[in-house]
Amino acid sequence: MKHLIMCTTLVAAGAVASQAKTINYPDARRVDTVDTYFGTPVADPYRWLEDDNSEETAAWVKAQNKVSHDYLQALPGRNDVKKRITELANYEKMGTPFKVKGKYYFFKNNGLQNQSVLYVKDALDGEARVVLDPNTLSEDGTVALQQTNFSDDGHYMAYVITRNGSDWNEIYVIDLFTGKKLDDHIVWAKFTDAQWLGDGFFYSCYDAPKNAKSQKNEFHKVCYHKIGTSQDQDYVEFRNATEPLMFHMAQVMGNERFVFVQETQGEGNGLWVKDLKDVNPHYIRLADTDGFYNEPIGIANGKIYVMTNAGAPCWKVVSYDIDHLSKASRKDFIAEREWVLSGAQLAAGKFIITYDRDASSHPYVFDAQGKMEHEIELPTFGSVGFWSRNSEKEVFYSFTSFVYPTAIYSYDMESGKSACIFAPNVPIKREDYVTEQVFYPSKDGTRIPMFLIYKKGVKKDGKRPALVYGYGGFNASMNPAYSYARTPFAMLDAGGVYAYTNLRGGGEYGEKWHEAGTKMQKQNVFDDFIAAAEWLISEGYTCKGKIGINGASNGGLLVGAVVNQRPDLYGAAVPQVGVMDMLRYHGFTIGWNWAHDYGRSDDSKEMFEYLKGYSPLHTIKNDGTKYPPILVTSGDHDDRVVPAHSFKYTAQLQASNTGDAVKIIRIDTNAGHGHGKPISKVIEEYTDIQTFIMYNLGVKYKYKK
Repeated sequence: MKHLIMCTTLVAAGAVASQAKTINYPDARRVDTVDTYFGTPVADPYRWLEDDNSEETAAWVKAQNKVSHDYLQALPGRNDVKKRITELANYEKMGTPFKVKGKYYFFKNNGLQNQSVLYVKDALDGEARVVLDPNTLSEDGTVALQQTNFSDDGHYMAYVITRNGSDWNEIYVIDLFTGKKLDDHIVWAKFTDAQWLGDGFFYSCYDAPKNAKSQKNEFHKVCYHKIGTSQDQDYVEFRNATEPLMFHMAQVMGNERFVFVQETQGEGNGLWVKDLKDVNPHYIRLADTDGFYNEPIGIANGKIYVMTNAGAPCWKVVSYDIDHLSKASRKDFIAEREWVLSGAQLAAGKFIITYDRDASSHPYVFDAQGKMEHEIELPTFGSVGFWSRNSEKEVFYSFTSFVYPTAIYSYDMESGKSACIFAPNVPIKREDYVTEQVFYPSKDGTRIPMFLIYKKGVKKDGKRPALVYGYGGFNASMNPAYSYARTPFAMLDAGGVYAYTNLRGGGEYGEKWHEAGTKMQKQNVFDDFIAAAEWLISEGYTCKGKIGINGASNGGLLVGAVVNQRPDLYGAAVPQVGVMDMLRYHGFTIGWNWAHDYGRSDDSKEMFEYLKGYSPLHTIKNDGTKYPPILVTSGDHDDRVVPAHSFKYTAQLQASNTGDAVKIIRIDTNAGHGHGKPISKVIEEYTDIQTFIMYNLGVKYKYKK
């Protein structure tokens, strides 16, 4: 057993108090496993923790959870933080309405329901009826609704679920005329919805695996299921027998005339289309799988419209001639502009085009010829999501920002006016908070945007506690959005600062911005994140040891890497469901799909050395360097970033000489990567995360109703 002194009375950030007790970290057996990469041996002493089905791993998990539970439950102020998070979560929530055969469907949550309920109305101001309540699918909320898809005639609805946060999906069907669930049941589906065609639907799946939690997934395929038949009668619509590491997703458009298939290995996608009115229907390739994205957005005026970043790092819209389907018929329709084109859809004979400007949504209306008409004005910088159809006059959209919980608007395409049809009532006074966007220089001088949120009147005295959140990867843009869990309102109310970073590797400024944080340039992401903390210090917001950091998934990798590189900067760190073993990540489930961002340890000696040089697992110091308190999180059913990453990282942390600060892991049971997690579990998780950070930064908070 390795011993650690745990503070129970905080006298200063990171200090050891007089009232202390000893934590005994669970034993983690070391083995002599060694892998050799290009002549370099690399030890992997905790390889056995990769087997999450073994009794030994289960015992280790149970013992670790006992340690973390006892520590977290005893933290002062935990109940107050939980009350504030619960209060911020307990409000009526509504999703963007959408129409099917003249009826209005929408999701709504009365406050603390684990999942939102699907309702239908015959008129927008009519009486709502329940279509599907996902909360009845399991007693504890661990069966989560992922997708709903409606047949064109409004007769059927397929719904996709996941169990315990897994990426594996199941599909069921409801007869909307009778309200009854049919016997149809699809299993081993993954990364899919249900695309209706006639009396059946397309879905994406794998052959049944031997080990669903960790086995490498290969040969993704599109199948077709006819209502009233068993799954073993489904036929394969599309499969690439020579490329095992490809995803395939179908999309039906044009009043069920066209079937599209997107084929991707993670970086860009090829695009195929089949015209079912053709004398000999067959798939025609419209775009190659060459690293660029191609996303169909609609069909009108004899054209297929597609969003693409091929030859346009900030994206553009192109068209294909329906009567002459081929690559050669492609023409530019809406040209690339300075800002990133992040969304496009047809709407009442026109187009709604959304651009991201400095990580904030700016939607515009374009006419049928692709000419810009005007901007749709939003309350402040934030994020939008539209529902529209070319055949419908009605348009709906959602808007959210850091202190703006999601509100729903209708939009009149003729007058250009928006009307709020739903505004949530949340115990936040927007006028009490300041939200500003700043820009700071990274190590190489690159200008990085960052949002700051804090209470009015907060002084730049160099002593404010600060939480910095980041992601920086996979072309994902981190736009402003309300989060009762992730945004640390309790810390803000106690005088803290929340910094939300827009790092390279994301999609905020297009493909060049993304590429600047990938593979042999991944260090740029870490430099950007480190520079955020240094800027907050230089500008008088905070100081060393008063900064907490948090990130999830690729953001968990980020936190793990920067703690190893600059442990002196931080007072607390929480890497959630992180990718921690950069040498072996590609061998688990869909880890191979991340190679376009990371590179692989077997690509070349240079790539191996680069990955090993920042891999959180392999760069933990063991020389007495003082690390900040670290809370690792994982889910026992995470089959995206398998829990072995966090298990091995934690075992190595606890075995290394990194000072006396606590290093613990919180392993959620019956939970996965985070999607589909019931509200009750989210509240518990973020209560622990926020309390851990606040306690170790010296923040005292008292809940006030």
